[in-house]
Amino acid sequence: MQSELFEPDFFLNNRRRLREERRDDKLIVVTANGVLQRSNDTTYPFRQDSSFWYLTGINEPDCILVMDGADEYIIVPELSSFQVIFDGAIDVTALQKSSGINETVDAKTGWARLRSALRSELSVATCFASAGYVSGSGYYANPARQRLLRRLRASVRGIRVNDIRNTLMQMRMIKQPAELEAIQQAVDITTKTFNQLYQSGIDTYTHEYELEAALTSGFGSRGAAHAYAPIVASGEQACTLHYVANNQPLAADSYVLIDAGAEVANYAADVTRTYAGGAPSSKQRSLWAAVREAHAYGLSLMRPGRTLQENEVDMTHFLGKQLRQLGYINSETDTSAVRQYYSHGLSHFVGLDVHDVGDYERPLEPGMVLTVEPGLYVAKEQVGVRIEDTVAITKDGFRNLSKDCIYGDEK
Repeated sequence: MQSELFEPDFFLNNRRRLREERRDDKLIVVTANGVLQRSNDTTYPFRQDSSFWYLTGINEPDCILVMDGADEYIIVPELSSFQVIFDGAIDVTALQKSSGINETVDAKTGWARLRSALRSELSVATCFASAGYVSGSGYYANPARQRLLRRLRASVRGIRVNDIRNTLMQMRMIKQPAELEAIQQAVDITTKTFNQLYQSGIDTYTHEYELEAALTSGFGSRGAAHAYAPIVASGEQACTLHYVANNQPLAADSYVLIDAGAEVANYAADVTRTYAGGAPSSKQRSLWAAVREAHAYGLSLMRPGRTLQENEVDMTHFLGKQLRQLGYINSETDTSAVRQYYSHGLSHFVGLDVHDVGDYERPLEPGMVLTVEPGLYVAKEQVGVRIEDTVAITKDGFRNLSKDCIYGDEK
């Protein structure tokens, strides 16, 4: 699908725009991700660094993009005979075709050329790296960017290194037509799979993992993979926001929360539905109805000129009224009380990453793609409800990309 959606001009124009935004940086160097070990000699499925892909369209690991003024080339890694036998050789012609970069060089030649440019410029721009261990989220960062930074700094003593992450973030926030089409295709695959699952009857499944398997099959049969680990959470599991074990029996008297999204040409969808499994109580149904109303209200906030902070404040007030009416809190203006039941944000950006880069203080503009996902979670009653759509901001408001995905109250 990538070749059908993204022509070399897409990546050429992204590089041109980057040069225009970084006029003071003659030398720009960006690395691909590396392959990560899973166990012993096996690896996790490779996923390209999103900014590197945005500039090149290349899905090979360990390549390096060098933009030296008007000159561009790709440094291609040297592969061992073992890698060539088991993984295949790198098709440099394909790299050139997809990226629109006519020159590829081997690692030894490329680094010699790059070091010469570094000594001449004494300055280079690149994407800085996250901490090796992101303690707030509990994961290890891909080491490729850190490795490149060390090598650049070791090449020339005292070289100045500038960070281009913010520039790329601002560029990536506004989606181009090909990107919007890729996201729409990912959303359509997600929608068709959710609808197929729902119409087959949630009551016909007995365990969370059966629903996960149906999602995987539905995405795969439509030519896509998961954009992120799916969440299939029945009963109290839905109160853990990123529950991914998906191994418990489906509760017969509650809801099952399903949060999943397909990926097309590296672009993600993000959709959540909370479906009745069996016969939820009247109180649980009232909670679901409150979230459904909040979701409709959240959509009404999505228009150019508003900020996500403004939307968040308004949604918190709206859910405060809902929670007071339902008897969960005494004061609808007590934000801390509301946050005990509404523990995440209303929106995040979507694109090459399911939680895409974005400036949360920048007013909404046409071309931005975000989620709308209010939720309420009551652990003591073993129920969590979230309803999430992926939307694109337009000049007049928004377009709900996943509006055809069954919500569960259509009957």
